[in-house]
Amino acid sequence: MEILQIVGLGLIGTFLALILKEQKTSFAFLLTLVIGISIFLFLIDQIALVLRMLQHLAEEAHINLMYVETIMKIIGIAYIAEFGAQITKDAGQGAIAAKIELAGKILILVMALPILSIIIETVINLIPG
Repeated sequence: MEILQIVGLGLIGTFLALILKEQKTSFAFLLTLVIGISIFLFLIDQIALVLRMLQHLAEEAHINLMYVETIMKIIGIAYIAEFGAQITKDAGQGAIAAKIELAGKILILVMALPILSIIIETVINLIPG
């Protein structure tokens, strides 16, 4: 039933932001920001649960934790970049939002390079030569 609370908070925030937008646009943006952060904080426990479960599964499968940690960092970068870009778009700054998205993509690529190189090395070693 957590989704009902999240949707309820989002809808209330939306209605208040629409009302405030006509009077004070800066307050409407701040309200949007506070609602977004509140929803994110509301989900912190769920995120921590997923992280613990993935770590447990990796340990059980004898997977190097470096790979799991790297993938979790990549997912974190993607979510944070998306959140920042959406907030920036809400503020009417689409150009800055695009730069945030680009930065997220580049950071993801940088984080993925060690895994990609290991995959390429493995494929090369499998090819008879």
